[in-house]
Amino acid sequence: MKKYNHTTYTILGILTTDCRSGYAIKQFIDRSLRHFWKISYGQIYPTLRLIADEGLATVQTTSQDGKPDRNEYFLTPKGKSVLTDWLEKPIEEIPVERNEVLLKLFFGRHQSKKHTLQILQNYQQKLEERYLLYSSIEKGISTNSSEQQDAQYWLFTLDYGKRITRASIDWCKSTINQIS
Repeated sequence: MKKYNHTTYTILGILTTDCRSGYAIKQFIDRSLRHFWKISYGQIYPTLRLIADEGLATVQTTSQDGKPDRNEYFLTPKGKSVLTDWLEKPIEEIPVERNEVLLKLFFGRHQSKKHTLQILQNYQQKLEERYLLYSSIEKGISTNSSEQQDAQYWLFTLDYGKRITRASIDWCKSTINQIS
C-alpha cells in the first residue's frame, strides 16, 4: 500500500469527524491539533486534492449565493482503510522536540545569569498560560463534547499535554532555583 505523509493521514483522520471543508479542517486544527501537530493552511488544499485524486475521499461541490462553490470531502472505504493501516503501524521514531529555551540554556554560560533567568521565567509564565488554556479546553470537551465518540481520545491527548506542561513548569522552577 502506498505510503503518505503525516499531513495526509492527519486530514484523513479529521475527515472522520464532522469537518468536511478545507475551512472547517483548518478551524479544527487551530482548536485542537495545533497544540501538538502543526499544519499550515497552504498544506490543506493540496492534500485534499491529493486525497480526492487518490480515491481516498469523494468531493461534493455545493453552490453558495455570492460566494465561491464549497467543496466537501467524504472519506471513502479506501481512505478509511489507509487511515486504519497507518494507525495500526508501529511508531517509527520517538519525536524529537525542538525547544529554543533548551538550546539557549545549553549555551547559557555565554550569556548573563540575569538573562538566563529572564528566559526561564518568561518560559515558565508561557507554560502556565498554556496549562490554563489546556484546562479550559478540557472543561469545554467534558461539558460540550462528552457524548462524541472521539471525546475520550481527545481528552487522552489533552492529558498528555497537561502533564508535559506541568512537568516543564516544575523543571523551570527547579532550574531557576539552581541558577539563583
